[in-house]
Amino acid sequence: MKRRTFLSAAGLTSVLGAAACAVQRSGPTNPYYAGPISDHFDGTRFFNPEGSEPRGFGDLLKWQLGGDKADWPDSVGITQDTPPERVNDLRVTMIGHATVLIQVAGINLLTDPVWSQRASPLSFAGPARVTPPGVAFDRLPPIDAVLLSHNHYDHLDMATLRRLHDRFGMPVLTPLGNDTLLRDEIEGIDARAADWNETLTISGLTVRLLPCHHWSARGTRDRSMALWASFVLETRAGKILHIGDTGYDQGRPYDVAKPHGPYRLAILPIGAYAPRWFMRDQHQNPEEAVAGLLACGAGRALAHHWGTFQLTNEARDEPPTKLLEALDKAGLDTDRFQILPPGQSWDVPPLAS
Repeated sequence: MKRRTFLSAAGLTSVLGAAACAVQRSGPTNPYYAGPISDHFDGTRFFNPEGSEPRGFGDLLKWQLGGDKADWPDSVGITQDTPPERVNDLRVTMIGHATVLIQVAGINLLTDPVWSQRASPLSFAGPARVTPPGVAFDRLPPIDAVLLSHNHYDHLDMATLRRLHDRFGMPVLTPLGNDTLLRDEIEGIDARAADWNETLTISGLTVRLLPCHHWSARGTRDRSMALWASFVLETRAGKILHIGDTGYDQGRPYDVAKPHGPYRLAILPIGAYAPRWFMRDQHQNPEEAVAGLLACGAGRALAHHWGTFQLTNEARDEPPTKLLEALDKAGLDTDRFQILPPGQSWDVPPLAS
């Protein structure tokens, strides 16, 4: 059975924090972060240096009223995985959307964990999962840390983070401001924040936060009041670049990341990009993901941010199709940029010597 999703402005707010976030509000106090003015913080809001900002409310309405949204299936069957407790080398398991289980050098990490049925602040509205999580929550191995890239609802799911905290008590490593948001909602959570170009550490792992081209919001008055970031993981099994969400921004996120390599693996978003006139400033497309892979020089890449929640106009299977076309055009072997359905794992090959 097929469905066509038409999101109202309120519905889009539920998905991306975008409807209200597209409205600039003057003069609010930042509830999440107070710190010195910098090249990406004006004293109230964070911003993308030299880069364009997401479009405003009028363009949002133009998109929402414009139609051209593809039909998505109501559900897609998967085979859930039961990961091992630990992995000595490097294995990744796709959970769905931006949630990936990274098992590296005996450490277990989750990126932007969402096990809820909807990417929304509401339990009864907003985009529903098309695929179940690739690993059932009670089959997770011990989680040593969570990497939280930013606070949009398809990346920061408070219900899932509360469950993870109750079960594992793990630290959450995140950009500035998101730590306050978490501590306000989850009593006792170990939320650790850093700015771009700073590092956070847990046993056996150094995490460097780097710029990417995005934005943030949870409601109507907090647009870009918490920071967004990509992550470089420095492990004894090699370096990993993880970008939760980014616009390509003339390749700047990859130019910044490259000197911190070489990367054994880059985890790169490929979906939620259509229509391009509206989404270009916040979400890269598959062609740009391939360009990013080449620019950062990673040995391998894993595609994420596609196929779980319908957030934008493209068909569910379009991002992987376009990615394969872009790899062929670039003369790259498809094994270099993996497309995993939820529940599938990949033992990442070592970097070529």
